[in-house]
Amino acid sequence: MGRNAAHTRHPQQEELPIPPKPVETRINDRIRVPQVRVVGADGAQIGLLSTREALEMARSAGLDLVEVSPTSRPPVCRIMDYGKFKYEANKRQRKAKKNQHVMRMKEVKLRPKVDDHDYTFKVKHAREFLGERDKVKFTVTFRGRELAHIDLGQKLVQRVIADLVDIGQVETPAKMEGRMLVMVMVPKPGAAPHKPAPKPGEPGRQAPHGTEAPESPATEG
Repeated sequence: MGRNAAHTRHPQQEELPIPPKPVETRINDRIRVPQVRVVGADGAQIGLLSTREALEMARSAGLDLVEVSPTSRPPVCRIMDYGKFKYEANKRQRKAKKNQHVMRMKEVKLRPKVDDHDYTFKVKHAREFLGERDKVKFTVTFRGRELAHIDLGQKLVQRVIADLVDIGQVETPAKMEGRMLVMVMVPKPGAAPHKPAPKPGEPGRQAPHGTEAPESPATEG
């Protein structure tokens, strides 16, 4: 009996941590403690009051009593317009989310014997990518006998770094990956951001030839 039970025992499952519930802000009648420390609507310290007195003070001013520090003993409450407070907080949150930038990886492809015109074209777009606060992956591809002249690729990468030093810095130094020399640059902190081009349909819109790439654009020489 015991032996069969051992064979039917289920393996112990790993218990996943339960995320904590968001702390709900208590206001007005939801504040149940007998005494609170009160801060006025103008930020002035009023002091210790019974919760009933504090609530009456808030209501007489047409405002709310809001618990702002529930872990204090006694809790700290502030007299304020809670609806306006929530509106302003949500507005700031939406603005911060709108301004948040997710850094993407863009790619610029080069050849070890790239001519000056193509080089200038590629570096110009790399500058735009860095100005838009994205990473740029440079790949120098060697074909056939070009592998015997990796030094040309190294010199080319150093030229790129020098031409973009005002807006970018090296994150991953150049290294060989198969037949490619790969180097990654990231935006330099404090560098002036690139002014985005007009959207399609706007005056002055010019789509540069060969730059269409949605997620990981690459310009190849």
